Amino acid sequence: MRTRNLVAAAVAAAGAAGLGVLGLAARGLPVAVGGRPDPESLRRSPQFRDGRFRNEAPRRVVEQGTYRKILHDMLFGNEPRHPSGPVPLVAAPRTEGSADGLHLTWYGHASTLVEIDGARVLLDPVWSDRCSPSPLIGPKRMHAPPVALEDLPRLDAVVISHDHYDHLDLPTVRTLVEHQDAPFVVPLGVGAHLRRWRVPEDRIVELDWHAEFTTGPLRLVATPAQHFSGRWLANDGTLWASWSIIGPEHRVFYTGDTGYFPAFEKIGEQYGPFDATLVQIGAYALGWPDIHMTPEEGVATHLDVRGGLLIPVHWATFNLAMHAWTEPADRVWREAKAKDVDLAVPRPGERVDVSAPPPVDGWWQTL
Repeated sequence: MRTRNLVAAAVAAAGAAGLGVLGLAARGLPVAVGGRPDPESLRRSPQFRDGRFRNEAPRRVVEQGTYRKILHDMLFGNEPRHPSGPVPLVAAPRTEGSADGLHLTWYGHASTLVEIDGARVLLDPVWSDRCSPSPLIGPKRMHAPPVALEDLPRLDAVVISHDHYDHLDLPTVRTLVEHQDAPFVVPLGVGAHLRRWRVPEDRIVELDWHAEFTTGPLRLVATPAQHFSGRWLANDGTLWASWSIIGPEHRVFYTGDTGYFPAFEKIGEQYGPFDATLVQIGAYALGWPDIHMTPEEGVATHLDVRGGLLIPVHWATFNLAMHAWTEPADRVWREAKAKDVDLAVPRPGERVDVSAPPPVDGWWQTL
């Protein structure tokens, strides 16, 4: 009887510990999930139909058995999905002076500082240890942020492509609200999350595709992308976008998360040519043609929008797919050579002068 009581006590203690861990993991989750936009405020958008946003291009058909293969690779694949050593970081000095010319600093994943024609725009900042509503579960960073968020120079805008956790992060937003005075320029509906997080209303700008916002010398244009949205159980209640950043002398195109689709050529005709492109190349799979591009499709997108220098993003920071963590960079380098595309693959934190980019040196291949 005593043994049975001890076993029962051990099981109860283990259960309580498990519930405690779950409780910690869930702490703050409702707030991190964000807010719910009012559908009435979205009905003016041509992309919003039957209660949700829609892609411009029809979904591509996935071959039978593809999802079974994805599940198999996820559970049993042996690709090296994490680096074998520390990812090299560059702690760029804080630059409070002129932002003239065109310089791009990739901090990891999609987070990038665009310094263009005297203004600074921060794209999709995520500084948290995990891209998740919980600080204890979810994909964990493979490298630290190369600079502290508080040490960024003064920003003219924070631009968000969509509301997934690896692009929109509650703790990062709160820190930016405290230390910066820049507006958050976001696709339609994403403002509901910011309002839930007490971002001042006068710092929230929501745009539909092809709408634009002017800040200083810049035009920030929300352009189409082929993706989806959602931070909990329901999808597509907020819009997703690529972005055209247009200055008096330079232009930058950022794909956001997207599948490859015909609108890129139209974007190039309407808003290009672009001096540089920031192109999503990672977290792809056979069954995700309308979610993320392959590196080869990323190069095709760069050519479609009439880009000058290509800088790949959305890789090397979070393990979000089944391919090896270095594969996106290897493939985009090979494809850029084949298509005679100018390419820079900076280390996280490395500031790239678009007029004089560093040569590609394959730094990731030793890891």
